Formats: sequence, C-alpha cells, structure tokens
Amino acid sequence: MTETGLAAGSPAPVVSVKPVTLPAPGRGEDLQIHVSAPVTGTGLPVIVFSHGFGQSMNSYAPLADHWAAHGFVVLRPTHLDSRTLGLPPEDPRTPEIWRLRIEDLRRALDGLDLVEAAVPGLGGRLDRSRVAVSGHSWGAQSASTLLGARVLGSDGMPGEDMSDPRVKAGVLLALTGLGDDLTPFAAEHFPFMRPYFGDMTTPSLIVAGDEDQSALSTRGADWFTDPYVHGPGSKSLLTLSGAEHSLGGISGYEAAETTDEHPARVALIQRLTTAYLRSVLCSDDTGWKTALDEDLGPLGSLRSKNVSMTR
Repeated sequence: MTETGLAAGSPAPVVSVKPVTLPAPGRGEDLQIHVSAPVTGTGLPVIVFSHGFGQSMNSYAPLADHWAAHGFVVLRPTHLDSRTLGLPPEDPRTPEIWRLRIEDLRRALDGLDLVEAAVPGLGGRLDRSRVAVSGHSWGAQSASTLLGARVLGSDGMPGEDMSDPRVKAGVLLALTGLGDDLTPFAAEHFPFMRPYFGDMTTPSLIVAGDEDQSALSTRGADWFTDPYVHGPGSKSLLTLSGAEHSLGGISGYEAAETTDEHPARVALIQRLTTAYLRSVLCSDDTGWKTALDEDLGPLGSLRSKNVSMTR
C-alpha cells in the first residue's frame, strides 16, 4: 500500500464534481474548477492541471480520470482563454491572460477548503503537503512557472519569480521551448513565450513528441525538449515516437483536434506519469525506478538526470 491508502495497481471508483466555483475578485469571472477524486483513500495528493489554449475544465479526461482512479485529487480550472467563455480578443484582459492563468492555478490551491466542502465525502482526505502541477501546451507553460520557470523580459533578463513552495513536482506535456527560436509571428504576438528554465529546480517530468512540429517555432520537435535540457535539478524526459502535439489523444476521448490518435501512447503516458508522481509525492512507491529501467520499444524512450526517489 502507498501512503495514500490506495494500492498502486488498483484503480478506484472516481467521483467527479463540476463546476466548483471559487471567488476571483478582479478577474471578471469567478474561477470554475472540475474536481475528480477517488471515492476511497486518505492522505490524497493533489494535482492542479492547466489546459491548453481554448480548452476548458472538461478537457483532458484521459489524464484526470486515470490519475483520480489511482489515488490523486485532480483540479482542472477553466482559464479565461477557454472557448467556453468566449472572451473577445479586444477584451482588456487578453494581454494579461498568461498571468491570469498562473493566478488561476494558485487560486485553486488557495481554495482547497472550498474544494473539500464542495465534493461529497472529500473533507479531511487531502494531503496538502503533496501537491503537483501539470499542464499541456500553453497549460504546461503556465504550470512551469509554479515550478520555478520565469519569463524573459524585453531586456533578456528573467522576470518575476512566480514559483510556489507548496508545489513539489510537475508533469509538463508538450511544453514550448526557448523563445529565441520563435517564428516572427509568435515573437510579435506572444511576448510571454520566452521561458527561462534556469531556475526551474522543482522535480519535473517533461513529455515531448518527436513529431511535434510547432508553427510557433523555427526549430523541429527537439524544441519541446528544451525544458529538460536547460532545467536544473531532478528532471526526466519521456520522448514519444511518432507523437504530435496531442501526444496521441490526451486532450479528450475521441477529441477532434487529435491528429495522431494512438491509444497505446495515451496509456503509456497515463501509466508513466502516475508512476512518476507517486515517486516524488509518495516516498514508498518504487514504480518509477522500475519504469526508468524499462525498454519502451517503439513507443519512445525515457531518461532522467539528477533523480532522487525520496522527497
């Protein structure tokens, strides 16, 4: 048994509640969150997940469902760029959405009391000392700032430190690379997309597809490995063979935007991200050590640097 009270290989029934609404003064919209949790277990770790551009709290069910069934409480906030909110481009908040996304993730952690109260049977079952953040694409960049990544200013210097000491680990899926490699369009329209990974010291698993060719980058798919290459401390890199930006279909079951549908690839992501999160949040779990020695065959490869199994 792990310290969460749920055996690593035994999926539990899941309760899903949405929306859980958290007050958000000054945001213009209260923050809505989708909460997924196992119906059994105590001392449950928490994952706050940041969706990609235009998605919502209803997206990424293949990940949230799996994590919740294996002992995690998963919070999926809806950011202001979500298509479900229909914010017009001329809205004065638009240039600051990248910052508001980060505030959303922090607000979700600030609101854990309200989350517990809103989900039947969840009260008193969270372990707030075991918190991870995760995200896909723009969501991965949002999540990375809580792990210590910064945004370079126009002077080329790292900007504000927005890391959160409550966050002990991260899983970053299709996280954009260095801003020096942006296309002219991206550089003009997305000035916040200039990450600096030199201070991203929190343990993190980076997941990249080797056929993820971004229209925002002048480089190839290796651009998405920059967070691993340039991030200090304990980092792991899962490179998925043949995977494009949707990484096989993590954004939703039968999602139309999935260009590389591959159930086995999604199943691998589910299994390895769960093993990774257990390794850094549940010190008695050894599944990740086994995974590091595993041959993934045609699905991809896994490597790590400066890895410690105990937190």
